[in-house]
Amino acid sequence: MESENEGRCSELKVCVCVFGGATKCSLFLCQEKPDVTQPVIFNPDFFVERLRHEHPQIYADLVLSNITRLIDLPGDEFAQLTGELEPKMPSSSSTAFLRSFNFRKRKEKGVIFGAPLTEEGIAQIYQLIEYLSKNLHVEGLFRVPGHSLRQAALREMLNNGAEIDLETGDFHPNDAATLLKVYLGELPEPLLTHRHYHAHLKIGDLTRFDENGNKTDVPNKERQIEAYQLLFMLLPPTNRSLLKLLLDLLYHTARTQHLNKMSAINLATMFAPHIIWPKNVTASDLQGSIEKLNNGVAFLIRHSQKLFKAPLYINKYARLYYTGSKSLQSNDDLNLASGSKTGSTTVIAASSPSPSVRSITGEMSRTSTIHPCENQSYTESCLKELYKEVNSMPESAKKKKLIRQTRTPFIRRHWRSRSAGGLIKVSS
Repeated sequence: MESENEGRCSELKVCVCVFGGATKCSLFLCQEKPDVTQPVIFNPDFFVERLRHEHPQIYADLVLSNITRLIDLPGDEFAQLTGELEPKMPSSSSTAFLRSFNFRKRKEKGVIFGAPLTEEGIAQIYQLIEYLSKNLHVEGLFRVPGHSLRQAALREMLNNGAEIDLETGDFHPNDAATLLKVYLGELPEPLLTHRHYHAHLKIGDLTRFDENGNKTDVPNKERQIEAYQLLFMLLPPTNRSLLKLLLDLLYHTARTQHLNKMSAINLATMFAPHIIWPKNVTASDLQGSIEKLNNGVAFLIRHSQKLFKAPLYINKYARLYYTGSKSLQSNDDLNLASGSKTGSTTVIAASSPSPSVRSITGEMSRTSTIHPCENQSYTESCLKELYKEVNSMPESAKKKKLIRQTRTPFIRRHWRSRSAGGLIKVSS
């Protein structure tokens, strides 16, 4: 038996999984000789996450340049998105001091409610999310308030870090649902962050163009999904983790609306004030933005299953950056971007692909490997090709708009001014 085993390869493998910033390692013994001809299937976003951790500036430049390709962010709004300027939010001075004072009082009382978002806080709040996911049938879930005394007791237990058995019947799903909204509302900053507020408003304005290049009122869902994917890549890890858990819960809640009577727009109306409204504001301060914000959150709920993966071209860039490999190891991202079932890596056929996407992906297909020192020249090369392609388009309003957006001199810019994002889109 020993001689037979000598022909096999006993190797110890380590599997590392990252869940919302928490790392978990698993060890297992493999008795089979590895098949070197069979490719290993990684998480499709493995290289994207690696790029984010090892080269955060290159990662940020890449994501920001593509966000500004999709939505128009003037100088101040772009600087707020990157953190160069403090976010400027609609605010009411009469309520600002009061809310700030109340926050200081809440912060002293508890370790979870009113405190900055942490992995420990998410672990506690996940108890509510898990319990609610088993009670989606409750009519009026997230709309009907719970019992104040039971909520106070549950809040205290969560603040003390207790592990709670919510299945005993001591609490009602409405208690947990109300407390989840309270927790989100008491965060020092909205879950979707102040820095991203203006970008969310702009994404809601992404619509299709007609055959003459004129803007229509028909939402461009593919573009909106792409923009949200990119924007979520810029969220802090804890915000992204909790947002994914929350949207997944609301997605399944909306799918059970035949029982709970809570549609995506109803849920969005309940949660938008807690996850996207700027702090220190009232409904009157937001004026005409409330409907857009509610519709935006409803869109996030309906399409939540597609929003937490990197767009195909980001994934491909990150893989090329590290390996020079052109083969996609998963078809998921490709099908999301193109709607194609063939899995081909040579065609990207989004419903209304922009020239910049075709230019960037075309350039990458001709480049075997990309090194950090070549990023600037690589971007400039893509922009030049983009400009040529735009000029070759038929005359239309869309062409004129694209020319204005790509008429930037191909010069090096300091990151603090606008970097790659500024090269691709400059406010007029």
